[in-house]
Amino acid sequence: MSGIDASLFDLGRLDHLGRQETPLHRLDPRAKILTTAVFLVCVVSFGQYDVAPLLPYAIFPIALASAGRIPFDYLLKKLLIVSPFALLVGIFNPLLDQEPRLQLGSLAVSGGWISFMSILLRFALTVSAALVLIAITRFENLCLGLQRLGVPQVFTLQLLFLYRYLFVLVDESRRLVRARALRSVGARGLGMRVYASLLGHLLLRTLDRARRIHIAMRCRGFSGEIRSLQPLRIGHPEMLFTLGWCGIFMVLRIWNLPQILGDLTLRLVT
Repeated sequence: MSGIDASLFDLGRLDHLGRQETPLHRLDPRAKILTTAVFLVCVVSFGQYDVAPLLPYAIFPIALASAGRIPFDYLLKKLLIVSPFALLVGIFNPLLDQEPRLQLGSLAVSGGWISFMSILLRFALTVSAALVLIAITRFENLCLGLQRLGVPQVFTLQLLFLYRYLFVLVDESRRLVRARALRSVGARGLGMRVYASLLGHLLLRTLDRARRIHIAMRCRGFSGEIRSLQPLRIGHPEMLFTLGWCGIFMVLRIWNLPQILGDLTLRLVT
């Protein structure tokens, strides 16, 4: 039960972070979505052996997390949870590409290790940017912004319902596990028969809850349109936010800032 409670608390914390009152949270979600999309395109557009040019892009998620009061340990924990997927994608690169591409003193680094590091860095940048976007924007406003940007209504509604129904699903699971624990004092573990029974009851209860939720939504006049108490408006703050960050992304994409700084440092030293 503690694991289910932790999952519910974790979802609730993410939802709570998105409802803070900061200048960054008050920005129109369309500006944040477009800026994050440009960031993702720039990051994934680099070559497979590019590592140093990607490092300056870390300023975007770090700056947004700081301005939006998002705990860095929370983001780091989320990155570590999903990091095995990135490891599985690039773990075989050092074996498939053993041609030396970098010389560090007497140590020759193969292209496989460089591309592996590039995959991990791009993964960390893109996932952290997506997490920060969700953490600084209410999820209903995020879906509304996607819909206003031209994303099909069916997709945005399904995304919103999936997110909201996760809370219901976890809550129903917690009730089932708690009821089972109270009725089996002293029993340890859950056998396959118990798991199957719990899953069956969870399916029936969620279907019944979905039917009641649908009836309640229809009674309240829901017509498939996402509504928000905060009106969407593109103003000067949104323009400055989007154009400023996109300009930074373009500069970092055109010029290799770490290489320029390294060459400048060498010239000053010599």
